[in-house]
Amino acid sequence: MQIAAHTLGCKLNSAETSTIVGQFRTQGWDVTQSVENANVYLLNTCSVTANAEKECRQIVRKILRQNPKAFIAVTGCYAQLRPEEIASIDGVDVVLGAKEKFNFFSHITSFEKLSAPKIFSSPIDEATEFHLAATADTDERTRAFLKVQDGCDYTCSFCTIPMARGESRSADIDHIVSEARRLSDDGFREIILSGVNVGDFGRKIGTSFYDLVKAIDDDEKITARIRISSIEPNLLSNEIIELVAKSKKFCHHFHIPLQSGSAPILKLMQRRYTADLYRSRIERIKELMPNAGIGVDVIVGFPGESDEDFLESYDFIRSLDISYLHVFTYSERPDTKAVMMGDPVKIEKRKERNAMLRILSEKKRQKFYSEQNGSVVNILLESGIHTSETGNMRSGYSENYVRAALAVSSLPLNAELVKVRLCRTDGEFVIADLLEVLSYRSELLLLPIL
Repeated sequence: MQIAAHTLGCKLNSAETSTIVGQFRTQGWDVTQSVENANVYLLNTCSVTANAEKECRQIVRKILRQNPKAFIAVTGCYAQLRPEEIASIDGVDVVLGAKEKFNFFSHITSFEKLSAPKIFSSPIDEATEFHLAATADTDERTRAFLKVQDGCDYTCSFCTIPMARGESRSADIDHIVSEARRLSDDGFREIILSGVNVGDFGRKIGTSFYDLVKAIDDDEKITARIRISSIEPNLLSNEIIELVAKSKKFCHHFHIPLQSGSAPILKLMQRRYTADLYRSRIERIKELMPNAGIGVDVIVGFPGESDEDFLESYDFIRSLDISYLHVFTYSERPDTKAVMMGDPVKIEKRKERNAMLRILSEKKRQKFYSEQNGSVVNILLESGIHTSETGNMRSGYSENYVRAALAVSSLPLNAELVKVRLCRTDGEFVIADLLEVLSYRSELLLLPIL
């Protein structure tokens, strides 16, 4: 018996897909990339995008065209929020909610196609268990995403995640540290600590995210470098910033959601910080780590966002010493407070504001990259080869999230982690010179031209 899987949405979803597939492995199943050979096809969905149903329907149709006999199981955030909608898609056999997705074999005993779909979905307030999950970023097995926290107790007016994932919860520190050791022993060179609201780790069990960060930093058996995924500004304490600044293990890179730099819009969004607090976090990071990379999430076109509100947000972001933006166009999500606010921003205006911030993001990135020229950093190489005017290149990310590229001719084929000097910016890369190979891959991979 073989299972194939596809994940929509975030890296946290990917980690959970990997964990669910692992349960099939323990039952004797093989994992396949071939839709045609799969007895079961698992689709793990996302609720963030406005076209979740359309995307899900398209994927199911594609699966059935290639393999009409495939047993199709759908889970994830969209499955929890809209199980009946998913069940109405022709070809779906089973829908599993947030509580049920880690217990496939408790609900399903036969994987033959069904004449009518089955739904296993409990109210979201019953999803109270924490399930540890981890996955490789790609088949390269160089970076791993480690789930340390799930759910969210925040009530941001635009967000469906609390309704899809339930309350905030996490494992104890010993379990997380043990899993980080395992990933490090397995050869992963970087581990990204991930969660829905990662900074809320441990609050309900008497610990904190700082305690976790310190435990990982103190553990000498964890040799991989550690990166923190997106963390709320009000939960990114100065204590955490100072620990990362002193650490030889944690990457000098932060991704901190802002969403808006306008005070009225932040209030409408029900965010838990002010623009002044956000600025203070950026300034403290740069004070202690001048070369730190800082990414920012921003939403444009939120209901009621006037031209003045947007320009206030734009000017605020422009004034920050940050490295890049992730820009999202607001889309109406059912059952959220924001969708009931009225005063929607015209779609054309949303697109215009998105474009303005993307241009600003590129300017920020180019400035940040140019400031890094001449510095010595470690690059975790990806396996693919990129063609460019200067020849074939391999690329990867530094600790502070600079994407650097090196000439293939200068590298051993199985080089994995390298020390380089950053030389000059070239489009989306900083061209680097090799100083030293710090580690090699245990297996030689074919390097496809990308």
